[in-house]
Amino acid sequence: MTHPATPSPLFGRPYKALVLGARGAIGHAFVEAFQADANCIHVEVISRSVNGFDLLDAESIRQQAAICQAAGPFEVIIDATGALTIEGVGPEKSLASLREDALLRNFQVNAIGPILAIRHFAPLLASGRSIYAKLSARVGSISENTKGGWYGYRAAKAALNMLLQTAAIELQRKNPELRVVALQPGTVRSELSKVFSSSVPHLLEPAESVAGMWSALQSLQAKSGAHYVDNTGEQISW
Repeated sequence: MTHPATPSPLFGRPYKALVLGARGAIGHAFVEAFQADANCIHVEVISRSVNGFDLLDAESIRQQAAICQAAGPFEVIIDATGALTIEGVGPEKSLASLREDALLRNFQVNAIGPILAIRHFAPLLASGRSIYAKLSARVGSISENTKGGWYGYRAAKAALNMLLQTAAIELQRKNPELRVVALQPGTVRSELSKVFSSSVPHLLEPAESVAGMWSALQSLQAKSGAHYVDNTGEQISW
């Protein structure tokens, strides 16, 4: 049986958290972790099944942020949305398998929707020490791409990383203590990774991944721009 991760107190004080994509494996594990932490006085849960939240609908994103405003401000916002297989189309293995519609949808789900979420949810962050973290992927690293393939997913995650970096620079002009983070969760046992994880020697349970990411988030120092880290706290090259 998997037990929820128990995070240490955020900067040693009570806090509120908000989780986007709270019904996915990692999002749900984040919710459980916050609920298990006595210092977390409230966790706001946002997902398609609970709230009708639609990452592909800009108005839905705006409306959900407006609804959540009354429960804020939040010291921590986690965006655990994302998809590897979209409408039945998985990662491409070659140039010959590229499809325009699949590439566009990959960018909509994994880059455009998330940056619109930052646009509308970032104003709900508390002033001072706070975190806005978005699940990214190591395959979004341009410098670490040595295998090729996975065109749409790689490119969308690389675009997401640039968008996070750009948003961090802007948001930190008002709040230098804000940490904006691109998070690599590791290969986690979930529906997202199910088809592609047979060759992975050790799959992380969602709670295990979240415990590592939460520890990494709390150890990050304030800096100009975004952080790009994995579930062990290791910095990833952009």
